[in-house]
Amino acid sequence: MYICICNAIRETDLRKAALTCEGDAEAAYACLGKRPNCGQCLDEAQEIIDAERAGARCDFLAVEHA
Repeated sequence: MYICICNAIRETDLRKAALTCEGDAEAAYACLGKRPNCGQCLDEAQEIIDAERAGARCDFLAVEHA
């Protein structure tokens, strides 16, 4: 699914960027070599980034305590 139509950023690309780049949605876009145009996608993009990072932390903690 495309999250950002202006830049053709897919959800899978955004999730990968969330794990390799620090910062907010705009920083993740920059890691992908893009920048927000209209900005309508930023709230949804940030939610996806936050969820991906939270999931990664849970996986890390589960392995760490096992």
